[in-house]
Amino acid sequence: MTVVPMNQKSLQSTKTKPAVEETPQPSAPGTGIVEIDPWLKPYAPALAKRYAKFQEWCDKIEQYEGGFDKFSRGYEKLGLNVTPKGVVYREWAPTAVAASLIGDFNNWDHQANPMKKDEFGVWETLVPNKADGTVAIPHDSRIKISMTTQQGDRIDRLPAWAKRVTQDLNVSPIYDARFWNPEKPYVWKNKAPPKPLDLKIYEAHVGISSPEPKVATYNEFTENVLPHIARLGYNAIQLMAIMEHAYYASFGYQVTSFFAISSRYGTPEDLKRLIDTAHGMGIYILLDMVHSHASNNVLDGLNQFDGSDHCYFHEGTKGRHELWNSRLFNYGNHEVLRFLLSNLRFYMEEFRIDGFRFDGVTSMMYVHHGIGTGFSGGYHEYFNENVDEEAVVYLMLGNHMLHKLYPETITIAEDVSGMPGLCRPVAEGGVGFDYRLSMAVPDMWIELLKEVRDDDWKMGHIVFTLTNRRHMEKTITYCESHDQALVGDKTIAFWLMDKEMYDCMSVLSPLTPIIDRGIALHKLIRLITQGLGGEGYLNFEGNEFGHPEWLDFPRDGNGSSFQYARRQFNLVQDDLLRFKHLNEFDRAMNTLEGEYRWLEAPQAYVSHKHEEDKIIAFERAGLLWIFNFHPSKSFSDYKIGTGWAGKYTVVLNTDSPVFGGHDRINPNQEFFSVNEEWYGRPNHIQVYIPSRTALVLKHDA
Repeated sequence: MTVVPMNQKSLQSTKTKPAVEETPQPSAPGTGIVEIDPWLKPYAPALAKRYAKFQEWCDKIEQYEGGFDKFSRGYEKLGLNVTPKGVVYREWAPTAVAASLIGDFNNWDHQANPMKKDEFGVWETLVPNKADGTVAIPHDSRIKISMTTQQGDRIDRLPAWAKRVTQDLNVSPIYDARFWNPEKPYVWKNKAPPKPLDLKIYEAHVGISSPEPKVATYNEFTENVLPHIARLGYNAIQLMAIMEHAYYASFGYQVTSFFAISSRYGTPEDLKRLIDTAHGMGIYILLDMVHSHASNNVLDGLNQFDGSDHCYFHEGTKGRHELWNSRLFNYGNHEVLRFLLSNLRFYMEEFRIDGFRFDGVTSMMYVHHGIGTGFSGGYHEYFNENVDEEAVVYLMLGNHMLHKLYPETITIAEDVSGMPGLCRPVAEGGVGFDYRLSMAVPDMWIELLKEVRDDDWKMGHIVFTLTNRRHMEKTITYCESHDQALVGDKTIAFWLMDKEMYDCMSVLSPLTPIIDRGIALHKLIRLITQGLGGEGYLNFEGNEFGHPEWLDFPRDGNGSSFQYARRQFNLVQDDLLRFKHLNEFDRAMNTLEGEYRWLEAPQAYVSHKHEEDKIIAFERAGLLWIFNFHPSKSFSDYKIGTGWAGKYTVVLNTDSPVFGGHDRINPNQEFFSVNEEWYGRPNHIQVYIPSRTALVLKHDA
């Protein structure tokens, strides 16, 4: 979830460094990142202070909780857990003066199962087994915690650690908590694949993953969408909107129950089957993790859980996000840290999730939450009173715990501010993420398509934006994510082809100039973004084949329609439609990346940026990439400088008829270098490069 658009000067690579003292001084703990980026030297004391806060929490967790392993297993102690003696229920509700467990099992009797509170504000009760030794609370039966507030009011809440909640809209929009204790737990079949170093992410929302106007299920996703993703060559899936959220149109960003997966798609066992099947296909699973805020709901959320304004959240205005109308966690509270860290651990253990994409990291790290704030790139903006140190330390704790307990895990930050060190190890003074999202890239493409004539595209600007990332911090690059697909915006395909997508995508109809341009640029934009833009790549589902519609969930404003809350995979399966060409190109691009693995290769060397010719050329992963963005000019015998002498062959050609191109290039053609300097490179080749076409050439020594 993006807060507000901001500029990205802060992502600039640190190529020019200030002079470093000849005699290095010993680094204070948590300031090792200064050795990588000397511009941070004036802020070493701030880094050391932040790291000291992190270490203080580590020491507390070790001293009082026995370490992160035990501390992060809070879900095994709190909530409802089956023991040999019966079901033990514990809940942290520090300001409540009385509490009891109620539900179908005791006819909602407030006196039947009273709870006792300990010195830390944790309430507890035991529901003994039946005489025959069986669990007294039936599987899938409804439950609640009933509490008396300090004002004497009785309030009923869903257990904060509930592992299953359901909604029956025919009865009420309010969720019911369920005691989930299936007789036959899911049996896992596949091990998780090794961590991909060339991360190619397919961002997906289970509910919209059907051509039919309905809420799709986990099982349908497993049967119908996983094979599609695997064939396209993606090695990771980012699952959105999995934690339960009362409002479907929130896209999962208004979480009500953090330990319960969304029941609208199916059961926990169904999700486990989805993940298990993906693992069997060699696909990593990343979960969209929303710890930046929580739903404002009271009756089925965490808001005012024990009757107070500040149980899990800051009290007053500090605990409210004015733009999102949601609650903000108190990251400096011991029990809140237990809740959030255990939430991460729960999904790693219970659902065998492989990693997380943390949503709203910018909102977390700054007290202004990024609202109405731009970042100029000055380092002083990241080390001042506007930084929420408690939130930053929580992110450090979460990343530290995950990477310590699960070395193969991957964490990704959605940050638009460019916080230095966000993707460096915590021990160096970084925040500990593996990747950040390169959020300036989709903004650039939309701006070009929306506001700039093709003749006026600046090749230097495109290259700068795609390569403008922090030194030694990995980025996930993308042309468009779910943010660009939402109603009110347009996908790249829609910006390119608009209404003609409805009438002119048949191979039986003439190829119009708009469709021709759209298909050509759609391929070029994706290829240069993946090839030049980062160390990982992301695509939002449906955009691989140029999905013709935006995304709009059923709501009052559209008559509760599912018309646009779906993905029309059927368009790819129709051999008479041109969508198949874009889909096939996406597959070819990812397959080639899997062979040459340019996403894990060092950043490209850009050898050519010609503004008038609209040509860009660069070298990466042993491949020579040539792009012609000119809307009308094709060039024969165009000179391209290269660092490698020898023969070149075509490994990818966007003009191939398989990809909807015009077949102007001989796919079997060979090129031979000339030992003559060109644009600063010791050799050059001469190629035929048609308009709006890209070539990827393999070098054979």
